[in-house]
Amino acid sequence: MSRSRSKRMDFVHHFEGAQVLDGLLELAGTPHDSLTVLAHMRQAHTEGRPSGDAISGLFEREPRFESPELARRLFQNLLGLWDLVEEGKPVRLEEEPRAPRPKKQKTEAPRPFAPGEPDTAFVEAAWRYLEDDERGRTRLHDAFENKQDALLGALDGAGLTDEGYAVARHLLFELHAMLELGWPQGLASVAARAMEEPGTETPPVPAALTAYADEALFEAEQDEEHPLTPEELTKVRTLVKRGTVALWSARKGK
Repeated sequence: MSRSRSKRMDFVHHFEGAQVLDGLLELAGTPHDSLTVLAHMRQAHTEGRPSGDAISGLFEREPRFESPELARRLFQNLLGLWDLVEEGKPVRLEEEPRAPRPKKQKTEAPRPFAPGEPDTAFVEAAWRYLEDDERGRTRLHDAFENKQDALLGALDGAGLTDEGYAVARHLLFELHAMLELGWPQGLASVAARAMEEPGTETPPVPAALTAYADEALFEAEQDEEHPLTPEELTKVRTLVKRGTVALWSARKGK
């Protein structure tokens, strides 16, 4: 007999779980399922009856199988289950209900800063809201694209690399979103000349917005995969500063 054949013929007590045992019991023609078999075995063990007596009591007549292998597997499972009962080990027959997934706590939009100016706490809260609330971020992104054609056109025509364009566009979107969140009357569309006139890059804007933009640009310069070159960074910084001034000036009813 080959080694692989002798391995297959080894009889090992092994309970494979309720689903497997239920299928084998059905093939054997017994009306019992794994739950009633377990209860029957526990009662037999309490009464001091041996495994053979407990198992034979499950069948009104000798079970018949299509193959000896199925019969072997049934009794391996029954004896494996008996061993667990005899050893007093816990038996898990049904899938335990999964613990409910904790609900993600909704991030609230920050309270408006109007009629004043945004501070560092507001900017941080607005950034977290944009990170955590996908629906809110999408709404604000749509507003940015619908209102700021001139600003986006200036970026398109600035001759930036793909990386530089992505940094400038994303940062100006975030600044636009922060102002929309903090200024309930909203923003008007930026005029094209606001992105073209020299000198508008000197920002008469709140320090918290300037600091946020500077930090983002520093991170873009230090990015490990696609860092901005010094030349590209200069172009992006100029556009972002002009855009920030233009957006701050576009507040309605100020």
